[in-house]
Amino acid sequence: MADSDLNKPQTGKPRLAVFKFASCDGCQLSILSLEEDLLILDQAVDIAYFPEASSNMQEGPYDVALVEGSISTPEHLHQIAEIRDQSRILITIGACATAGGLQALRNFADADHFTEVVYTHPEYIESLSTSTPVSEHVKVDFELWGCPIDKVQLRQMLSDLLAGVAPKLPGSSLCQECKREAHTCVLVAKGEPCLGPVTRTGCGAICPSMGRACYGCFGPADLSFPHDREQANAASLAERFATELNMDEDEIRRRFHLIYSYMSPFREIGDKPDGKMEKHDE
Repeated sequence: MADSDLNKPQTGKPRLAVFKFASCDGCQLSILSLEEDLLILDQAVDIAYFPEASSNMQEGPYDVALVEGSISTPEHLHQIAEIRDQSRILITIGACATAGGLQALRNFADADHFTEVVYTHPEYIESLSTSTPVSEHVKVDFELWGCPIDKVQLRQMLSDLLAGVAPKLPGSSLCQECKREAHTCVLVAKGEPCLGPVTRTGCGAICPSMGRACYGCFGPADLSFPHDREQANAASLAERFATELNMDEDEIRRRFHLIYSYMSPFREIGDKPDGKMEKHDE
């Protein structure tokens, strides 16, 4: 616990920094949406570096760094290494930082081809052929999942660290949250391809509460950091989509290969030994 205790004897308040890589800034906006709680946070820590919120950017070292965004350019590789060296606790926030994000779809294709098609002068573009989570490049201490992150979970994690408690977020499936809130199961009642059975809780079951299928914005269930728990049975759900909903392989792959496409077990969907999924013929 010593490594994650922000209440160690030190000079002044713990220093907090927020950094961004390839992302939409949605997770940083979730920090700002703490509103009055953000003022309380400012009393407990010194927000030393947060370009989204202030032009007063102070150099490290930092007690805790929140990192949004995936590693997508050669420059990112050097920057994340420097941030790790300057931060006692490093927390990745959001789907991009924890799993490569939506842009990780390029990991399944030819990124150079995309660059040639989109840009008039592709020779000016400097990017990696992959979009990868921060944890593939440096040691990460804690993770906050979601697209975007849930501000309640963010507040809880920071409160735990300030109290000297190891943060522990739920990794159970969204189905449990739906049942607690008495939402009608859209998979059973409406026959929609809902990823709730294999997606971790945390979003508040927003989509099922509105009668829509979950699309997995909080990533695979039962994969709490450091990814050493039993994986969600995504393959079984994919087979159910094929046999009960009569979805073809491409439809199923697109359903899983979205925001958390690079995270196991979602990325293995469709990669059967024979290259095919079973399909129900009516």
